[in-house]
Amino acid sequence: MYRNYDIENSVHSQLTILKIGFFQKILGFNRDVPWPVHWTSSVSRCDNIMPGTRTPGLGKGCHIDGRNGIKIGKNVWIGPHVKIISMNHNVNNYHYYIKAGPIIIGDNCWLGASVIILPEVELGEHTVVAAGAIVTKSFPDGNQVIGGNPAKVIKRLDEYE
Repeated sequence: MYRNYDIENSVHSQLTILKIGFFQKILGFNRDVPWPVHWTSSVSRCDNIMPGTRTPGLGKGCHIDGRNGIKIGKNVWIGPHVKIISMNHNVNNYHYYIKAGPIIIGDNCWLGASVIILPEVELGEHTVVAAGAIVTKSFPDGNQVIGGNPAKVIKRLDEYE
């Protein structure tokens, strides 16, 4: 049903993928998204999203807004209730949106539960974002743990194995 995505091959995982496929392809939740998405998650403008090798939105309750573009690297793990929001409102007229550059998430990143990534953010390779962090600016260096509100570097990491 879904090809070229890194999905665990256990019996439980395969049953979950069948259930997700039922909600997505039969009942129509996120039907236009070409990768598996949990039925409680929402993905907008999937045509502007480069999903990498894993499946953004597979966790419960995610919101992924690709209107300004999102580029997700290889082996990026995205926890439940993560929000990746690529477009913002004009603060002088809420009916208009601000065009901006895409969100870029490097290879081997991990976004913990309830992380929020805001427009034009770039995360370098092997960046771990702590649960509940709100990322308002870029962290292009990589090999780091970031967290907090607003996010800041908490710890440096060795190269990803």
